[in-house]
Amino acid sequence: MALSLLNRTGPEGEEMTFVDHLEALRWHVVRSLLAVMFFAIFIFIKMDWVFERVIAGPLQNDFISYLLLCRFSHFLHLGDILCMPAINVKLQAIEFSSQFMSSITISFVGGFIAAFPYIFWEFWRFIKPALKPSELKSTNGSIFFVSFFFFTGAAFGYFLLGPFTFNFLSNYSLGTSHLLETRPTLNDYLENLVNIIIGCGLAFELPVLAYVLTKIGLVTPQILASSRKYAIVVILVLAAVITPSPDWSSQMLVFVPLFLLYQLSIVVSKRAYKEMIKHDNEEWS
Repeated sequence: MALSLLNRTGPEGEEMTFVDHLEALRWHVVRSLLAVMFFAIFIFIKMDWVFERVIAGPLQNDFISYLLLCRFSHFLHLGDILCMPAINVKLQAIEFSSQFMSSITISFVGGFIAAFPYIFWEFWRFIKPALKPSELKSTNGSIFFVSFFFFTGAAFGYFLLGPFTFNFLSNYSLGTSHLLETRPTLNDYLENLVNIIIGCGLAFELPVLAYVLTKIGLVTPQILASSRKYAIVVILVLAAVITPSPDWSSQMLVFVPLFLLYQLSIVVSKRAYKEMIKHDNEEWS
């Protein structure tokens, strides 16, 4: 696959040089950046609404995740076990440029998330000429599935992992004399929120990664199944990295869906492996 990327042809069938490949890649990157810029400008214009309704959502007591989890807890007759305590935290900006630079960060991160399907489409267009007809057939629906898992992971991080993490950290106290008060900075909060959302979005691409690695022959479903115990350790480490909170409940909140995604990856890998075997048999017959 890597070598075939350098053996592409131009729109008129001519052989493309290395410089031509760089030129093609440059325009794919430029169009992707323009898409990010478009959404970033739109978000910047609506910054007050985006910050109060979206960014600061997990810090507000009427956040939809808190309300639904509490109602779900009462529905299951579990009392208030899933009702999280109030978050009494007020963010602070300790530098003159903090609020403006945070607006820029929110705009571009939001622009990247909104433009993610288009960015992947541009990436797919770049590698498409290097794919064989059989490989091209197996990429049907790839843009949808990559975008679906990314947005699912991002939503998981924003609506579940983020609230659990910030709720735990804001209500955690060191000592019993209440000498310390949690007063996080805006930059600190944004860094944690972005890491959670982007980290979960990329981590949820595990089934897609398993499919691709199986197709290029780097892994097999047997390898994935036999490596399950090692995968558990890796997922636990990954959960600890994604989750800023040190409490086990938040880390298990990440571990469980990632482990289920690993199990799904084995199923996806089996399907991809069967397709490869079937294709090889057709070529030999």
